[in-house]
Formats: sequence, structure tokens, C-alpha cells
Amino acid sequence: MDPLAVLAESRLLPLLTVRGGEDLLGLARVLEEEGVGVLEITLRTEKGLEALKALRKSGLLLGAGTVRSPKEAEAALEAGAAFLVSPGLLEEVAALAQARGVPYLPGVLTPTEVGRALALGLSALKFFPAEPFQGARVLKAYAEVFPEVRFLPTGGIKEEHLPHYAALPNLLAVGGSWLLQGDLEAVRAKVRAAKALLSPQAPG
Repeated sequence: MDPLAVLAESRLLPLLTVRGGEDLLGLARVLEEEGVGVLEITLRTEKGLEALKALRKSGLLLGAGTVRSPKEAEAALEAGAAFLVSPGLLEEVAALAQARGVPYLPGVLTPTEVGRALALGLSALKFFPAEPFQGARVLKAYAEVFPEVRFLPTGGIKEEHLPHYAALPNLLAVGGSWLLQGDLEAVRAKVRAAKALLSPQAPG
């Protein structure tokens, strides 16, 4: 199963930072039922790796986020991650991911960073932090300059921002933690609303 294809189909990447007390299996069930087959679990807390292990047999394709070193990348892959995401571009992690045959989506912001990523053979990139830097406007401009790149914007994105991203030709998926806030029924409602706003027919 190609993680990038699953991301493109879902158009959403829920982000989870595990702090304790989360109903992990419940969240996984809701996401699967709503047609979102992918989840990023960040390594911002020590519980991140535990959550990856707990959900590795779920029907979700799991990604590890906030990967900041090859050591973290190795641990995440061992725990069940199928793809890796970083806040910035780390050449050592890129090399490790390529050697292991897993997608790596590094965070980029500037044209120079996009160019560096392309030079490493990476064409699916995280755009971070998106909203503080008017992500939809920047990515619209990048579509003409870097037509071969697909972007995963994250950082400060909320439901009201989604129509601005929906029409972008270079959008891979939109990532955000707001999707998983609240109880399971609140999560379900947010996912449904987000999917509707990101549908190809949604106004941009």
C-alpha cells in the first residue's frame, strides 16, 4: 500500500500528539469509518512510539511526525510507521527513508528548501508552518514554479481555511490536529465537514 496514494485519496492527515488518556482504538475506528485511512502520530511526547505500536495492527496507515533524527526515524519505523514527517529537511533522515523504501515528507517553506528537497529526490513535501505564512497563496504560486511537487500543508490550519486549499492543483493532503480534538462524535463531525470542504467540487 502506497502511503502517498492513501494520503491523496484521503486528502486529510489527522495529527495526533499523545499525552495520555486518548481512546486510540476509538479514534482509529472513527477515521476508518469516515474514509480517512491515514494518521500521523507525532514524536513530541514519549507516548508517541507507544501509540504507533498500539495501532500498528489497525486498518490505518500510520506516519510518524516530528521526526528530528535518524535514531527517531529508526525507532518509528520499528514501531510501525509507514512514512516519516519532519518539521524541516534532514538529509540523514531522507537517506535512511530512501534506503528503507518509505516515503519521507520533510518540512519546507522557501523555494530554496523546495529545491534542496527535489535535489534529494523528494517530490512530496510538507509545507510548514502553513497558515502563519499564507500557505494557500504560496502553494498556488509554487504550482507554476514546481509543478512536479505535491504539498502537505500543516501548521495552524483550521476548518475555515480548507476551501482555500481545496482547489490547489499541487495539494497532496491537508494536515491538522484540530480534527482529533473533542470526543469521538466531535471527531467524526469534524472529519466529515473537512472531507466535504476538501472535495474536488468544493469552491476554492
